Amino acid sequence: MAVTIKDVAKLANVAPSTVSRVIADSPRISKLTKERVREAMEELGYHPNFNARSLANQTTQAIGLIMPSSANKVFQNPFFPEVLRGISTFAHEKDYALYMSTGETEDEIFQDVMKMVQGKRVDGIVLLSSKVDDEIIDYLQDREFPFTLIGKPFKEAESITHVDNDNYKAAKEVTEYLIGLGHDRIGFVGGNSHLVVTLDRLLGYEKALSNSGIVYRDEYIIHEEFLQEGGQEAVKELLALKEPPSALVVADDLMAWGVLNTLDEMGVNVPTDMSVISFNNLMLSEVSKPPLTSVDINIFELGCMACKCLIEKIENPTEHVKRIIVPHQIMKRQSCHQKTLQLEEA
Repeated sequence: MAVTIKDVAKLANVAPSTVSRVIADSPRISKLTKERVREAMEELGYHPNFNARSLANQTTQAIGLIMPSSANKVFQNPFFPEVLRGISTFAHEKDYALYMSTGETEDEIFQDVMKMVQGKRVDGIVLLSSKVDDEIIDYLQDREFPFTLIGKPFKEAESITHVDNDNYKAAKEVTEYLIGLGHDRIGFVGGNSHLVVTLDRLLGYEKALSNSGIVYRDEYIIHEEFLQEGGQEAVKELLALKEPPSALVVADDLMAWGVLNTLDEMGVNVPTDMSVISFNNLMLSEVSKPPLTSVDINIFELGCMACKCLIEKIENPTEHVKRIIVPHQIMKRQSCHQKTLQLEEA
């Protein structure tokens, strides 16, 4: 016979309503009572029926996750498993399940969102990237449906809860670092130009060049997918220039991995012939050859804080809009080098 709330209440010597409040982690119940009730639940092998709770409370106890593209391509980049680890860790603490979009195209992803919202499959949504003119954000705002965004909104930032790094500042700092090493021909290998993170990092790169009086060159700017193949294509294009760059700011470690491999195949030494700096500080940045200088953007924390903000919004609809900036740090390794000055012949 199945164990019920009444059985737990009897063993813990409390009312059944108290057991319900302990399951919901109500702040009205003392810590001592919570411990006694949870010990009784464990002793009896009782597990809360969240489906029944959801029906009673008109909630799903689930969060929707919207990926920036098809799951097949996304999971090639270690950024996403790590940000999902942050989201799932906090969600687990709060007894929320995760419901992930699986669409291959932008239209299919939008249809997934509509199904989640209109089918009442989730209580709120985390968007894992910020795009220019994102119809999903417009839709969620129109429906007044709880959501948080990892990244800076392209517009109406003051009305959207979001968690991000200061990508403008980070890109400016890494470009200044390369300039400080004597480089004045610095390329920028960015991700998709429709992503806000790419635009912010490009602006930071441009500002650092401008402040140092270095001419901005359109031919030094390449946009590719956040994949290893994207880095490979970018390198080939940049090295084909009459005057190729001597240093590269790469928007993602996986792209930078492709950059390093391609430079090695072409006989270009890193860092002696080409300095490379990247973002995300993934594990592969430490084991690459040479170890890659990279910006640690605290990916786990981005996911964790995005989930925290969303659950706060779900559980308190009047919760005010938040803008959370997660700090970054440049992890200096062996992929950047002081540029050797070329003396002019007399």
